[in-house]
Amino acid sequence: MIENLDSSLVDWSRAQFAMTAIYHWLFVPLTLGLGLIMSVMETIYYKTGNVFWRETAKFWMKLFGINFAIGVATGLILEFEFGTNWSNYSWFVGDIFGAPLAIEGVIAFFMEATFIAVMFFGWNKVSRGMHLSATWLTFLGASISAIWILVANAWMQHPTGMKFNPDTVRNEMVDFAAVAFSPFAVQKFFHTMLSGLMLGGSFVIGVSGWFLLKGRHAKFALASFKIGAITGLISALLLFVTGDRSSMNVAKYQPMKLAAMEGLFNGHNGEELVGFGVLKPGVTNVVNNEDAFYFKLPFPKMLSWLATGNPNAFVPGINDIIKGGYPTENGNALPVSEKISRGKASIRALSEYRTAIDEKDAVRAASARSAMERDFKYFGYGYLKNPSDLVPPVGLTFYSFHLMVILGGYFILLFILVSWFAWKNQLTKNRWLLKVSLYSIPLAYIAGQAGWIVAEVGRQPWAIQDILPVTAAISKLPTASVQLTFFLFLILFAILLVAEIRIMVKAIKKGPSSKVDN
Repeated sequence: MIENLDSSLVDWSRAQFAMTAIYHWLFVPLTLGLGLIMSVMETIYYKTGNVFWRETAKFWMKLFGINFAIGVATGLILEFEFGTNWSNYSWFVGDIFGAPLAIEGVIAFFMEATFIAVMFFGWNKVSRGMHLSATWLTFLGASISAIWILVANAWMQHPTGMKFNPDTVRNEMVDFAAVAFSPFAVQKFFHTMLSGLMLGGSFVIGVSGWFLLKGRHAKFALASFKIGAITGLISALLLFVTGDRSSMNVAKYQPMKLAAMEGLFNGHNGEELVGFGVLKPGVTNVVNNEDAFYFKLPFPKMLSWLATGNPNAFVPGINDIIKGGYPTENGNALPVSEKISRGKASIRALSEYRTAIDEKDAVRAASARSAMERDFKYFGYGYLKNPSDLVPPVGLTFYSFHLMVILGGYFILLFILVSWFAWKNQLTKNRWLLKVSLYSIPLAYIAGQAGWIVAEVGRQPWAIQDILPVTAAISKLPTASVQLTFFLFLILFAILLVAEIRIMVKAIKKGPSSKVDN
């Protein structure tokens, strides 16, 4: 941990990383969603030989390519920030965190760079089968890229498959399978992938709806609308399934995040689920025993059921986690104050071990190492100053979570409606639904961003859950340097976003080839 740490350095570094991540996530889900949809369309062309489907696929490929290019650029900036702004983090867990990112770079980037060129420039130059393979492999490459990035992120949420080496002061991987296939990694991949497919479906029905409203390329728009609607509906329904599975992981490994997601300060057996509510401002960022809500819409026992599978189980609130004493599968939970004390003891033991090694005192080194390892699971707590430091921003986490869930329900209803009217060939008779489809595109982006806010803000103060808080992960940089680069990136990203939107809008207005009308 950096001594005499300027708190504003942490705030600005987090703000810069958050801004880059939010901007990057504007492009990733659409890449995944359009990747599948254009692959399905080209598959239909391969099977039927109908030029209509080739030109339909080419139109969505164009939008995919525009979006993909910007996404790659922002992703590279994001990875570089681990080294520039979070060097202590990179050193502490680089042996583990770097492995999935290296695989992503070597395999996924290679696949994408190779096959995307064939996909865009190989029409009439390679066989239909070869071109179809290139399209699917481009989508597969994007998916593989997402897999390994999400594995790395999931490990930060639930560190596993590692062992701390006090000689190098680094965490080292001992079980690659445990890292790659942890419950968090599997659920996070499916949930994130499905959110991208849902956004892709929303984007396609929105753009197709615009063509129908304008009376242009009706056959193309209706065909695209149907595929987008079915893709969106299936993914939106499955999102609720993966979300349910994810809630159990969060309840087991990140109970404070779950409490913040529900605005739960005092837990009970048979805990209710808050469908929606309004938090009192005074309790959104501090531990408080008062009623946290002005009003709420509760569903009795639902939170206990979602978190544990048992509708009568105890779910701890923020106060319970701070005070400890509630039952867990490993015995009663320790108070946070005790975890902080044990964490500090583990840090002191590490320092003593390294001193003993320098002094070649093997007996004292062995004793210190044993003491360090005994309490290492609380190592990160030793960097916290107060138990209340463990509480994330409750208001932001609560509202982001409920906004995500509400929008998920909204899109299920929307996709059911548009699928029904599309297959009944009655879309053009319901112009209001076409307008709703078009104006819903931004809502799909908001739902995805809200999900990531829950995942990342809800686990604060941890860079790595229970092992390394953000205050110990930071690089020792002048705050002014981080502020300068923050605004430089903000300007750069704003320019790129405006340019990307203009290019996308121009491509959409130009429309597909006239061959789709033949």
